[in-house]
Amino acid sequence: MAPSPTAAPVLFDRALLRARQSRAAALGAATFLLDRVAEDMSERLHAVLREFRTAADIGTAGEQLRNVLAGRVDQLTPVALPDLESEPLRLSPDILDLAVSALALQFVNDLPGVLAQIRRALKPDGLLLAAMIGGDTLTELRQSFAAAEAECEGGVSPRVAPSADLREIGALLQRTGFALPVIDVDRVVVRYDSAFALMADLRRMGATNILVERRRTPTRRATLLRMAQIYSERFADSDGRIRATFDVIWLSGWAPHASQQQPLKPGSAKASLAEAVKRLAPE
Repeated sequence: MAPSPTAAPVLFDRALLRARQSRAAALGAATFLLDRVAEDMSERLHAVLREFRTAADIGTAGEQLRNVLAGRVDQLTPVALPDLESEPLRLSPDILDLAVSALALQFVNDLPGVLAQIRRALKPDGLLLAAMIGGDTLTELRQSFAAAEAECEGGVSPRVAPSADLREIGALLQRTGFALPVIDVDRVVVRYDSAFALMADLRRMGATNILVERRRTPTRRATLLRMAQIYSERFADSDGRIRATFDVIWLSGWAPHASQQQPLKPGSAKASLAEAVKRLAPE
């Protein structure tokens, strides 16, 4: 079923995202999370016993994913996510055996629309395999900033993007026409010397605040210092280093095909559950 035609809310400034990613590359990009996802995606695809001749990489920054999949896919074409959500992906219908995406879909304003376009571009029995940030990612930073701003400034501004929920993503795959959807999460906990070291890494990941409703004035020094103190008080290990959570949501789904396993029709069971329970009950 196609997604609702209602215009999606614009949460992210995608032109700013490209600028932040360019700045990250100039600073020396921190790619540990993308490296992990690329290797994991390679392993997941090697577990699928079929050939993928034509594939598209949807929105992934950097070359890590394309490098690790070079020997697994005959042709892997990068496809950029548009800055304006009204612009379609440059994909023709029924041309792909495989669509992949690594750490890009969390910055899409109209995720149902993008997933529906990917679904149309897949051949019957074609596969979507993607990883996106979601769940409890950066919950420690979110809580620390909220507490510090409430204490120092009397209010809270949006700093960390809203995170996708596993159940919502699973339902969305079904709603956009994918068969056999599978969702799982890989929780990565990274330790830092301080909250400021974490924030420096986020800049080098191109993952700082790109919310349209973000605060436009510099954060007060007192608020930053208090945030770092709260972070250390609440989320530090015994050695003083702090924890930062990254939840990577993995999603996969297939374009429907007659060869795929189908659910039984209601009422088509040949054995009664009540009778089975009766037979198992002790005399």
